[in-house]
Amino acid sequence: METIRRWFQQTFSNPQVVILTAILLVAGIAIIATARMLAPVIAGVILAFLLHPPVRWLRRAGMPHLAAVLVVFLLFVTMLLLVIFWLLPMLFQQLTLLVQQVPAMLLAAQSALMQLPERYPTFISEAEVASAMQTLRAEIIAISQMALSYSFSSVVGAVTLLVYCVLLPFLVFFFLRDHERIIAWLTAFLPRERELASRVWAEVEQQMSNYIRGKSVEIVIVAAATFVTFQLLGLNYAALLAVATGLSVLIPYVGAVVVTLPVALVAYAQWGISDDFLYVLIAYAVIQAIDGNVLAPLLLSDAVNIHPVAIIVAILFFGGLWGFWGVFFAIPLATVIQAIINAWPRAPRDGS
Repeated sequence: METIRRWFQQTFSNPQVVILTAILLVAGIAIIATARMLAPVIAGVILAFLLHPPVRWLRRAGMPHLAAVLVVFLLFVTMLLLVIFWLLPMLFQQLTLLVQQVPAMLLAAQSALMQLPERYPTFISEAEVASAMQTLRAEIIAISQMALSYSFSSVVGAVTLLVYCVLLPFLVFFFLRDHERIIAWLTAFLPRERELASRVWAEVEQQMSNYIRGKSVEIVIVAAATFVTFQLLGLNYAALLAVATGLSVLIPYVGAVVVTLPVALVAYAQWGISDDFLYVLIAYAVIQAIDGNVLAPLLLSDAVNIHPVAIIVAILFFGGLWGFWGVFFAIPLATVIQAIINAWPRAPRDGS
C-alpha cells in the first residue's frame, strides 16, 4: 500500500501529468457521450487525416493552400461519387442474389452433414447431426427476424445515410482548409504549461495518420487482388467477397477467419468439394498470408508496433465495451493508448 501511495504522489505531483490526465478524461467522456450523435464529424476527422498528406505535398511543391485543398477535395468527391453510384449498386445487386441463394446453400450444407454419419460413424452420430441442424435452423430464424426488423428501419437508415453523404464532404473540406485554425481554437482552452500533452498529441497524430493511410492502402490492395483472383477463378459474387476481404484487414486475425466462412460457402455451393473449391481456398489463404507477412508489415511498420497479444486484448476489450464499433476501432484506440504510454513520464530508478 505504501508503494502505491508513493507512486501516486510521485506521478501526480507533476502538474504536466495532472493536465494530461484531465484532458484525457474530458476527451474520453465527451467522445463516449457524443459518438453516436457526432458520427459524421468523427468520420470527417478520419478522412481529413487521410487526405491531409496530399495537401501538404502539393503545398511543398509550391501550390497555394486553398488550391491544394480544392484539388485533393475534388479527387475525394470523385471517388465518393464512384463508390455511391458504381460500387454500392454492384455490391447491393450481388448481395441480393446471394441472399436469394442462401436456401439452396443451406440445403447443400444439410445434405453434406447428413452424409457424415455414414462416412465417419466413429466420429459423428446422426443425433449430433440432428442437433447441429436444429441449431442451424434456430440461427436462420434469428437472422430472418433481424433482417425483418432492419427492413422496417431501412427508410430511417436511408435518410440518415443521405444526410451523412451531404454533410461529410462539407466537413472534410472545412477540416482540410481550416485544420490549423481549428487546432489553435481548441488549444486556446488548454493551460499554457502543457508540454507533456503536446508531446502526446504529436505522437498520437503521427501514429494515427500513419495507421489510417497504411490501412487504407492495404484495404484497396487486398480487395483489388482478391477481386482479380476470384474473377479469374470464376467464383460468384467476386466483388462482394473482395470488399469483405479488404475490410477484414481492419480487424487483425479475427477478420480473416470470419470472412473465410462466406468464401468457403459460396465456393462449395458453386462447385461442391472439387478442385475449383480447393483452388479458391488456397488462393484466399495465399492472399491472407501475403497480406499478413508482407503487405501489412511493409505499410504499417512505422505506424503500429503493437504485440499480437495486445492486439487481441484490445479487440476483446473494446469489442465487449462497444460491440461491433469497438472491434472496428480497437487497433486505432490501442495505438492511441500506446502513444500515451510511450510519452508518459517514467519514475526515476533507484540508484540512477
